[in-house]
Amino acid sequence: MRLADLLPKGLLNDDQDAIAILEADHDKVLELFEHFEDIKDSHAHKEKQTIVADACRELTIHTTLEEEVFYPAVRGALDDDDLMNEALVEHEGAKSLIEDLEGMDAGDEMFNAKFIVLAENVRHHIKEERNEMFPKVRATDVDLQVLGQTMLARRDQLTSGAGKARAATKAKPAKRKTRTRAAKGETRASSR
Repeated sequence: MRLADLLPKGLLNDDQDAIAILEADHDKVLELFEHFEDIKDSHAHKEKQTIVADACRELTIHTTLEEEVFYPAVRGALDDDDLMNEALVEHEGAKSLIEDLEGMDAGDEMFNAKFIVLAENVRHHIKEERNEMFPKVRATDVDLQVLGQTMLARRDQLTSGAGKARAATKAKPAKRKTRTRAAKGETRASSR
């Protein structure tokens, strides 16, 4: 029996349902993808940089919530390792593109391409979750209200000072790439 079954209807907020939380995240990033596509051919570098930074931050939090809280809670109930493993592999691809984008400037010739590929991959991932995973999860006895509360608590941790510090640490490899490029330039200059 689930907590939601014991409480009167309306007492628990449906927005706290784990799937509703993930769907709201999906809607946010889909909106950012559309906004980027509207301006991708422009020279609005600052606006593109902001959109990409916002999308990368949202996706990083979202994938963390899924990997640390949602997927472990539903994996056993679903008994579909292929579906769950594919989702994790898709996350790895997204994380790689996010890491690349975090070290790039909107004026970089590959910036648009990397973000468009990220958007395409994430759209595919969202479609699989919406059409396959989420309906299967809803058919289980996983308490999505309690799971949603756990996810919101973890989101709070990720967006607090501790989470921001982790995000800053994560961005350090991108800074090393920049230094490496600068060092290469210095090497070329000194060899002339």
